[in-house]
Amino acid sequence: MRSYLSYLKGDPVIWIITLLMMAFSLVTVYSFVPILIKIEGGSPFLYLFKHLIYVVLGFGAMYAIHRIQAKYISQLAKFAYYLGLALLLFTWFFGAEVNGAGRWIRIPIPFVSLTFQSSDFAKLALILYLSKLLVKKQPKLDNWRDGVFPLLLPIAATCVLILKDNFSTAAMLFMLSMIMLYIGRVPFLKLLTMAGVGVAAVFMIIGLHLALPEANILPRYDTWMNRIDNRVDAADQSIESLQANQQANNAKLAISVGSVFGQGVGDGKLKEFLPEAYADFYYATFVEEFGFVSAFILVLLYLILLYRIIRFALKTQDLFQSYVALGIGIHLLTQASVNMLVCTGVFPVTGQNMPFLAMGGSALVMACVSIGVVQSFAKELPKNEQEQQFASPEENEID
Repeated sequence: MRSYLSYLKGDPVIWIITLLMMAFSLVTVYSFVPILIKIEGGSPFLYLFKHLIYVVLGFGAMYAIHRIQAKYISQLAKFAYYLGLALLLFTWFFGAEVNGAGRWIRIPIPFVSLTFQSSDFAKLALILYLSKLLVKKQPKLDNWRDGVFPLLLPIAATCVLILKDNFSTAAMLFMLSMIMLYIGRVPFLKLLTMAGVGVAAVFMIIGLHLALPEANILPRYDTWMNRIDNRVDAADQSIESLQANQQANNAKLAISVGSVFGQGVGDGKLKEFLPEAYADFYYATFVEEFGFVSAFILVLLYLILLYRIIRFALKTQDLFQSYVALGIGIHLLTQASVNMLVCTGVFPVTGQNMPFLAMGGSALVMACVSIGVVQSFAKELPKNEQEQQFASPEENEID
């Protein structure tokens, strides 16, 4: 293992966790796709092969990105942001519709239908560009015109373009941006003002949608409201409520029958009644087949991943690298947490899947690119700091 890791620079713990999850995803995708076969046809091997293509692409992108010098990533941040906006605009007008949402760009590859969700690229691009702006505008953060507005405009543009078809992603990205601004020392009162303006803007857009229904400004508005209403009515035991909350109820039931050690790989039954068992309801299906012990280990792995990223962010002397690493770490953990909270019935149903594990091409590839960026930064720590960064806590205490 050590000889293979010698080719992978940066934090070895992050490499091990990421690669273990990606390898394990091949097992779970093969096991979790019966419902997809019922709906769209095909065979488990077809979906496994499709997922394997994304795993290979993700690892290749992660490896290639981590070999790039950190200074080039900083220089490409602005270009990546404008490319992300261009992809979002293209998707707005020409996006392929899947499950009632036009979020995807189809990639023409023979025999296998691959899609790319432009918002996955735009999220990482915004994290990079916002980090660069936070460093550049650091002395002017007390000034609205010269310091705060240049930060707010890219956040607003990206979130508005995502909002039309993906409210949960837009809301998560806006909250992540506010957290990054707070970490970047934007005055708290200004943050409150921006948050208030953001909420007001959402209500204004909703008002326009309701006032001008023929414009269809928010084509998925009814879906969002139904999900919220279903979550509010979840305690109601009427037949209508149980039918409306069938997905969420099946997810909670799958977690319940998982017990301590689970039903076994491939032996889960409720996954056949969860329409997104391999993605949006991944955690529920995982607990059903692998149990609470494995679920605890899974949560622990995500927390260790976040801890290692935060540890690097506190070690590096480069503010840009620190902001980017924190943004990526918080985003990955938030995405996993939302998937778990949806499956346990705390949150309404959303379209957030488990990083590195769920079946979903662009999300997996961009999560790998994100880790590649962190590792690109981590490998450039001074050698003595790297040794201290990646040593065990006991070794650090001895030092």
